[in-house]
Amino acid sequence: MNTEDARCRPSSELHWFKSSYSSGAGGECVEVAVTAAGVHVRDSKRVAQGGPVLKVGSAAWIALLEAV
Repeated sequence: MNTEDARCRPSSELHWFKSSYSSGAGGECVEVAVTAAGVHVRDSKRVAQGGPVLKVGSAAWIALLEAV
């Protein structure tokens, strides 16, 4: 995991998306942005407050998705 690299690239430069399983009611949503360097993940409820962004490598992200 690497949170420092995610801070170096402004979140506004990333293309964020939510899962198709997320409701439009503003519930518990995770947003993801994919780059060549890895996957950035954030809590959609904390975007306005400049909440944290977690960056994981592509291999770690794939492993997570395969485990779920």
